[in-house]
Amino acid sequence: MNLVEDQTLITQSVYAKKLRPLLPAEAFAPDPSKLVILLINLAILILGWAIASHLGHWNPYLLWLYLPLSVVMGNSVVVLLFSSHELMHGTVVRKLPGKHVISLLGLAMLWMPPTLWKAVHNREHHNKTNSLADPDRNYLWTQPETWGKWIQNLFVPSSEVNLLWLTVGMATAWGVHTFRNLTSVLIFNSESVDYVPAAFKVSAKDRRTIAGEFLCILMIHLSILVYLQFDPIKLVLSYFLPIGIGYFGVMFYIYTNHMLSQMTSTNDPLINSVSLRVPQVFDKLHFNFSHHTEHHIFPGINSDYYPMVQELLKTHYPERMNLLDAGEAWRLLRQTPRHYKDGNTFTDWSGEKSVTCPLSQK
Repeated sequence: MNLVEDQTLITQSVYAKKLRPLLPAEAFAPDPSKLVILLINLAILILGWAIASHLGHWNPYLLWLYLPLSVVMGNSVVVLLFSSHELMHGTVVRKLPGKHVISLLGLAMLWMPPTLWKAVHNREHHNKTNSLADPDRNYLWTQPETWGKWIQNLFVPSSEVNLLWLTVGMATAWGVHTFRNLTSVLIFNSESVDYVPAAFKVSAKDRRTIAGEFLCILMIHLSILVYLQFDPIKLVLSYFLPIGIGYFGVMFYIYTNHMLSQMTSTNDPLINSVSLRVPQVFDKLHFNFSHHTEHHIFPGINSDYYPMVQELLKTHYPERMNLLDAGEAWRLLRQTPRHYKDGNTFTDWSGEKSVTCPLSQK
């Protein structure tokens, strides 16, 4: 496997060292307001389930009136992931009694134990972004045809994907991502696991903690189902639909973060990551998560300052950054295969196609 590796690649630390003096000190100060937003969105979900508990008394012809709340709850699932993401990068509060419990509650609807998130995201993904060792990258064409690779091939946006399966995948792919990494760590805890793009290990202590956190999350979900009396209407409108909408929103961002990019051996965020232009309302709702390259340069910065980082990148690296309209990024995902043939070439399941990365800067 030949990765993109030449003299033009720049490490994340070089960008950070150059741009850090150009940013105000407050950009790196904690922002507790995002903790309040996290708690508000937890309250929205709880309120939604409380209202849903009375749906049995509604006229069946009026049940559609609950749908706007389903959408709001779905957005809350997105916000809970992104606010927990910031909390666990240390940009919200440095020290707080119960911070771990809040992280667990924030990630519960994503079925993601916070200790696993620290390992897969903070440790592995950020330090090995879009390299052979990144668990979040595309599968290689040469990797074994495991169930994990087959599901990703079936679900992810590509030139081969069926529209029906793409829709199903948008609502469920986050769950597949979590299940792959969770089972890899809890059952095997080995770097040789072949059904994930890149397996990793955790310590014995973290492995026990992840198992305990997962049991807590399982109990939270079972409690919700019991509270809703396992009623199909209540579950569809206030549990499955909001979670599906939330995962759909989350996966739109995640698919565009790196899957269009070259795979590199040097962690160069301007080459292996993508930032999006989205309507301002989504940046306000989702903590500027569209500014993903900026996040990879400064994972510990207050996300309110991502736009400032983007302007600095435009000034100092005007021809280098992958900055796309959201619609254009999605179009490119749908026009290219999703397996890496090499670091700069995509191919399909059969390996017959060879499509140069559309964001190639070689």
